[in-house]
Amino acid sequence: MKKQYFWLLAVLTLAIGVGYYFYQTIQLQEAVDKSEAKIEELQTTVEVKDMELYYAGEGSELEKDTGYDSWMRSVQLAEDLYEDSEGRFKKEWGIFLGEVAEQHDIDPLIVYEMLRTETGGKFDPTLVGPETRYGHAYGMAQFMKNTAPWIAEKAGLEYSDELLYDPIYSIELAIEYLGFLYDRYEDWDHALTAYHRGMYGLEKYIDENGHAASWYAVEIQENAESLEGFAYLNQR
Repeated sequence: MKKQYFWLLAVLTLAIGVGYYFYQTIQLQEAVDKSEAKIEELQTTVEVKDMELYYAGEGSELEKDTGYDSWMRSVQLAEDLYEDSEGRFKKEWGIFLGEVAEQHDIDPLIVYEMLRTETGGKFDPTLVGPETRYGHAYGMAQFMKNTAPWIAEKAGLEYSDELLYDPIYSIELAIEYLGFLYDRYEDWDHALTAYHRGMYGLEKYIDENGHAASWYAVEIQENAESLEGFAYLNQR
């Protein structure tokens, strides 16, 4: 009887200990999550301020005038992208991409390959990304509803959640944000990794890996370089 009591007490003590351990682990994880969320909130505030300075200063002067030559390059680009995507990337999207990328001095092939990666090669404007702790990402450029509004505001664009499903709007918002990121970091490894992970996520990635060349950034740049047969490139 005493032995049974002893074992019962031991099991009960162990159960309480395990329960307390898991409770403490959950509490610790919640504290870590809250800390990370607070850090990312502060990082977003910094990013918003940086975008304000960008558009108040040199960013507002980056736009170039477009004309006949630019239009013809955009038309050829649209043909190339339409063929490369097997008709998934519509010609009107390609023309718009070419013109807006020209205005912002951004390589349209980088933007195109980024959109391909974001949509898994489908270029689906109605795409809803998988659920994360920050919510879903929406549309062809996969913007989240907690970041897209302030990017649109700083870029001087109107915003509504429904516009994230508009391919033309997605392309413009993506170019605006990429332009800001490239201007800030001055290379595509940093800019693309920041687009994918956020600026705070970029810093974490560099801390953990010692560089900014994430699979996302490398894949997009390599795919863009592989489009060397495009007739568009001969018109640059």
